[in-house]
Amino acid sequence: MKRIIYYSDEHNDDFAELNIEQKKLPSDYSYFSKNPLRLLLSFFLYYMIAAPLVFLIQKTVYHEKIVGREKLRPYRKTGFFLYGNHTRVSGDAYTPALITFPKKAYIVANPDSVSIPGIRHLVEDLGTVPISSDIAGMKRFLNAVRVHADRHHAVVIYPEAHIWPYYTQIRPFKEGAFRYPALTNKPVFCFTVTYQKRRFFDFPRTTVYIDGPFFADNRNTMKQNQIMLRNRCYDAMERRSKNSTYQHVTYIKKDQQQISTQEGNPL
Repeated sequence: MKRIIYYSDEHNDDFAELNIEQKKLPSDYSYFSKNPLRLLLSFFLYYMIAAPLVFLIQKTVYHEKIVGREKLRPYRKTGFFLYGNHTRVSGDAYTPALITFPKKAYIVANPDSVSIPGIRHLVEDLGTVPISSDIAGMKRFLNAVRVHADRHHAVVIYPEAHIWPYYTQIRPFKEGAFRYPALTNKPVFCFTVTYQKRRFFDFPRTTVYIDGPFFADNRNTMKQNQIMLRNRCYDAMERRSKNSTYQHVTYIKKDQQQISTQEGNPL
């Protein structure tokens, strides 16, 4: 049976249902460990355990196919920013690792990603870059993103911000998330997760399309570059989203549809 979700705000509604008690990120949060043993363990964990496991999950559970990985090859030594649509809880943590491999994917995420007791360091070592909880810590966060860019890493950002499971369109997002490549002049790529019907299962398979590179123009102001990069990514993602041929979850805007008791208990 297909699920129906009623929404009212494309920018702020979140349907991840993680039920994690978010803890405030300390203003002096340390984004980079200097412990050599931890750095060694992090490398082992990511490449020897997490990467093979992620490959197995994405291929067997989602039957995932990635189209366009070769576009990233010329930029593996320089690093890049990668933007994607936010439509899965676990898959959105896994797919970037497959896209950027052998480069490690550093994923910008909300503080709740490091709020689960006992696994904070594990999540950090797997490449999570949590956004600061307050203005005081925002400078450290922005500096961390810039350091990742300077170190030629692959930085992953979900500009839609909130998870809408299996949503097949692209939600509106703002240009603010594109200040990082506008500042650093790093190449920008985007990826679009699309959904297709599986022959014997209701659960869909996924095809991921990669587009880019897009570059800031040094003749533009930073604001102009942010808008330009945002539009290039949005247009490419919107075009690719049309390759979704199956809706596992139906989304209906509340002010466009009369909600009746006959439709069950919608969100």
